[in-house]
Amino acid sequence: MFDEIQFDKINRLPKYLFAEINDLKMKLRREGRDIIDFSMGNPDAPTPQPIIDKLCETAQKPKTHGYSASKGIYKLRLAMSNWYKRKYGVDLDPDTEIVATMGSKEGYVHLVQAISNPGDVAIVPDPTYPIHSQAFILAGANVEKMELIFNEETFEVDEDKFLADVKEHVDNSIPKAKFLVVNFPHNPSTSTVTSEFYQRLIALAKEKRFYIISDIAYADITFDGYKTPSIMEVEGAKDVAVESYTLSKSYNMAGWRVGFVVGNKKLIGALQSIKSWLDYGMFTPIQVAATVALDEHHYVPDEEIIPRYQKRRDVMLEAFENAGWKMGKPNASMFIWGKIPEVARQMGSMEFAKRLLQEAGVAVSPGIGFGKYGDAYVRIALIENEKRIRQAAKNIKKFLREIEEEKKNG
Repeated sequence: MFDEIQFDKINRLPKYLFAEINDLKMKLRREGRDIIDFSMGNPDAPTPQPIIDKLCETAQKPKTHGYSASKGIYKLRLAMSNWYKRKYGVDLDPDTEIVATMGSKEGYVHLVQAISNPGDVAIVPDPTYPIHSQAFILAGANVEKMELIFNEETFEVDEDKFLADVKEHVDNSIPKAKFLVVNFPHNPSTSTVTSEFYQRLIALAKEKRFYIISDIAYADITFDGYKTPSIMEVEGAKDVAVESYTLSKSYNMAGWRVGFVVGNKKLIGALQSIKSWLDYGMFTPIQVAATVALDEHHYVPDEEIIPRYQKRRDVMLEAFENAGWKMGKPNASMFIWGKIPEVARQMGSMEFAKRLLQEAGVAVSPGIGFGKYGDAYVRIALIENEKRIRQAAKNIKKFLREIEEEKKNG
């Protein structure tokens, strides 16, 4: 009798394309297959022990077991302020320009809920991490996709093209675009930008009157001398921009769910307000441990995490190329955005990913799940050790040979 009742907000969401790969992966594992899993950006190393120790110590204190603050305890917000000052030379007011969130994803979604009106337009590059666009859909807003153009060897964004495309979309959208989402180092493509890019983008945002939401979840994972810039470094950024950051990747704290949104006081105030209605903040011992991570263990990414991912990147690029799959070399993030080998490219990313999983026992994320401009690629997370990477390469080499034989035989 309730079949006629529809949930329009949920109906606007597209099919979650990664679910098909996840279901197939679980099925094969239940059958006893060994799956080498590169499909999800879930860090495989433990959280540094001093951070765990602080969590345990604080959890022993009964006074930390009550409700916390929805915007985060002051010491955690102060630690984030100090992090920006130390890393980027940026001054942020812990009370009015920072909100601690339950991971950057929660913070992003609630920010969008707070600041979007029905029918508002957001410009989102394609491909994109799915929630970057779907958060606006859930809020009743509309999304204009903009193809992200980058160098396929170096993954450097074509900044002139990007800015020209933003201007064109803002000028032609109806109603006029109110938001632009940027995410560098980019997920999934790993592409990067320069500090000058943000200077030009801020100037454009002020000229055309739109807000910028920047996501730097992978800011700390950089290679070969590249350093991630922050939009907050630019004079006047706080007038038009906010930025999100997370401890998930930098400190192997994905399951802890600790993130931040910083920047423009109006947007931060809106996020603080909506969170005060929706939650009581993270468990206080987690916040205290995160404070220690930011204040006392900021060396961890440089000394422990970056070398691990760089080694895996280098091993994978070499091993996969020897297997017949040459890919560009990213200089940031924990992924490789691999263009599907020519012999299999006509399959599209979903069919390629499914066959790779079934026939080679290697799980990757199909690029189509990140948008239509991702269909020639798959995203490969650097979450397996070097031995497993080399085994994957052997499996892939055999798989690609079989594909070649199929083509020869018609």
